[in-house]
Amino acid sequence: MDTFEIKRHKVELMKYLRKNLEFVKKEVGVLPENMIEKCPSCRTVFSYKELSENLRVCPSCGHHFKMTAYERIDMMCDEGSFHELAAGAVSHDVLDFPEYRRVLKEAKQQSGLNEAYVFGTCRINARHAVIGVLDSSFIMGSMGSVVGEKIALSIEIAQRKKYPLVIFSASGGARMQEGTVSLMQMAKTASAIKRFDRAGGLFISILTDPTTGGVLASYASLGDIIIAEPGALIGFAGPRVIEQTIGEKLPEGFQRSEYLLEHGFLDMIVDRIHMKETVAKLMSLNERRS
Repeated sequence: MDTFEIKRHKVELMKYLRKNLEFVKKEVGVLPENMIEKCPSCRTVFSYKELSENLRVCPSCGHHFKMTAYERIDMMCDEGSFHELAAGAVSHDVLDFPEYRRVLKEAKQQSGLNEAYVFGTCRINARHAVIGVLDSSFIMGSMGSVVGEKIALSIEIAQRKKYPLVIFSASGGARMQEGTVSLMQMAKTASAIKRFDRAGGLFISILTDPTTGGVLASYASLGDIIIAEPGALIGFAGPRVIEQTIGEKLPEGFQRSEYLLEHGFLDMIVDRIHMKETVAKLMSLNERRS
């Protein structure tokens, strides 16, 4: 094998590792320290370890890379405080949709998750909370029947325990392989949030890149406080779809966090490095109000 072939195989191996991080961690226990990632914004190359230590934020330009569900949980929760709930819930091909079973199997293998939503109880700077995270590596964080049920369950547990609820959304919207059943989850999660609100619960909704479709059009837009990470794509339909529909060019930065904050859709944009501190402070202010 010549030098070019060796380099090509190394590149392919690195691509596989990046795509299957959770699976490799689970099976091998560690990741190569020299594994590299390139910032899509400034094109600077970093080691995976260096990015992880900086909460997967580019040290050069501040670009926020995507995070897995458990990376976000580690970032937000006090050490050893997270207790996962309903971890065994899995989706089934109830409509016999073409290729859906294969898609589910591959999603589990590549993400290391049973489903796109992970939630549980935790402490954030010593304050009790229920935290939930959508992971876009599992079928784009789409909301099907099981995801909707787990989100509703996390809301109900927060209401029963009288804990604040913190949800990180990252989704392409409703899961088309489940048809109308997936669309029903919009009403289910929105109704659960309404009951939680009437009971006096605090819901902090955090929108990350991307948050679109049925997820944005339901519970994710109903937070008492809506936060976004810098540069996140947020909208019901993607900008290309809108441009094709209306036949016009959209304003620069349309549907990005900064544009939405300027137009009143968000309460604040918070850098990932300051997210835990900000959420803990909001929870503290809510305790004083109560």
